[in-house]
Amino acid sequence: MTTESNIQTSSFTQPPKWLKPFAWVMVIWNLMGVMAFVMHILITPEQLAALPEAEQALFNNAASWAVVVFALAVFAGTAGSLALAFGKKLALPLLSVSLIGVLLQQFHSFVLQDSLAVYGTTALIMPAVVVFFAVALFVVAKKYLPQNE
Repeated sequence: MTTESNIQTSSFTQPPKWLKPFAWVMVIWNLMGVMAFVMHILITPEQLAALPEAEQALFNNAASWAVVVFALAVFAGTAGSLALAFGKKLALPLLSVSLIGVLLQQFHSFVLQDSLAVYGTTALIMPAVVVFFAVALFVVAKKYLPQNE
């Protein structure tokens, strides 16, 4: 008489070979976001005064919560990319926070502040790239990281 063993199978498969290099490139990408954030908060009055008046108004009228979500987006994105590089399931919640931060930041910029009126439609390029990478990171982490360990 044979008994079936109680072996649990998982749908998780070995991550693809490109995952680690992708994650490390995303660490670098997010570190550039951290640098942009630091430059944003450390702007001097002289640097601000050198901007056109419309850009100064955007900077001066930015909601404080928008600066907070900017910080969440880049710091959670960096930490999430590092977690992805090391195969840690913490990557998914971190990258979720980052994605939400990115989306809220873009909502503030394009809907609440109407930055397109100041910068024109070419200003959509970088935010579109940022959103693309934030979504890609989230999707990759959801697909390739084990969620039940």
